[in-house]
Amino acid sequence: MRVLPAAPPIEGLTAVVTGGSRGLGLLLARQLLRRGCDVVLLARDEAELGRAVARLAQWRGGTVRGVVCDVRDRAALQDRLAEIARAHDGLDIVIANAGIIQVGPADALGPDGFQEAMDSVFHGALNTALAALPHLRRSPAGGRLALIGSVGGLLAVPHLLPYSCAKSAVAALAEGLRAEEGAHGVTVTAVHPGLMRTGSHLHALFGGDRRREYAWFSALAGAPVLSMSAERAAERIVCALQRRRPRIVLTPAARLGARAHGLAPVTTTRLVSAVARVLPRDGARGTLDGSTVAAGEQPPARRLRSVLGALNERAADRYNQR
Repeated sequence: MRVLPAAPPIEGLTAVVTGGSRGLGLLLARQLLRRGCDVVLLARDEAELGRAVARLAQWRGGTVRGVVCDVRDRAALQDRLAEIARAHDGLDIVIANAGIIQVGPADALGPDGFQEAMDSVFHGALNTALAALPHLRRSPAGGRLALIGSVGGLLAVPHLLPYSCAKSAVAALAEGLRAEEGAHGVTVTAVHPGLMRTGSHLHALFGGDRRREYAWFSALAGAPVLSMSAERAAERIVCALQRRRPRIVLTPAARLGARAHGLAPVTTTRLVSAVARVLPRDGARGTLDGSTVAAGEQPPARRLRSVLGALNERAADRYNQR
C-alpha cells in the first residue's frame, strides 16, 4: 500500500472558513485549529457564531474568532477579509464553504430556487475567491484556497437540481482558478463530498411534498453505508488542502457515481432517471426549512425517522445545527 508523505505543517497560518458556524464548516475550523492555525469563522448569524466560537475555544492550537458576514454581499465580504488580513498580518488559507441546499422537484422549487442557489452557493464561492486571492498571493507560505463543491456538481441529482447546477459552477470555478493562480503561488483545491452526517437536513429547504422529501433526504444523509462521518470528511479535506491537491471526491458512492458518469454518461443518466421515478411528485411551491418540516411530522413518522437517521440526528446536536 502506498504511504503518503506527511502533510506540510500549517501551524501559525491564518485561515478563514465561510459558513463556519455549524456543520462541515465548524469541523473544518476545528481541524485547522488542531493544526495550529489562527481561524476566523464567517457566517450570517451572530448568535450561532458565538456558540461556534465557544465550542471551538476548548481545542488547543491556534486562536478562533467569529465575524458576521453574508458571502452574497460582495462589498461587505471584501471589507471583512481586508480587516482580517490587517489584523493578522495577512491571509494564508481560505475555505469557501457557505451555501444552501434545496430539496424537491425542479418545478416546485421554481426559478427563484435556482436563483437563490446560484446567489448563495456559486456567487458566495466566487465572491469569497475573488476577495481572498489578492491576500493569498501575498502569503509568504503560498496561499491555499479550497472551494467546497459536491458530487452533485459532477453528476446531476434529481430533486437537488438548483444545488447541482450551482455546485457544477463551483467545480468549474475551482478548476479554472487552479490553472490561473499557479503563476501567483496560490493553489486551489476543489472539494466534492458525497453525503455526510452533518445534521444539515435541519437547515435544508424542502419544496413539493415537503414531508416526503424531508423523509428520504434525512434518512439517506444519515445512512451509515451511503454517508460519511463529517469529522472524517473534514480531516481529509484539510489534509488535501495541506498537500495542495487539485481535487478530492469524498465517499466511495460519490467516487463511483462520478466515475460512472464520466465513463458511461448515457447509462448513468438512465439509472438516475429510474431513481427519480420513485421520488415524491407534485406538492406545494415554495420551501420550508427542515426543522419546521420535522416539527409537523406525525409521531409514527417521527419515530421511524429517528431510527433511520439516528446518526444524523446526533450529528445535528454535536455540530451546532439546532
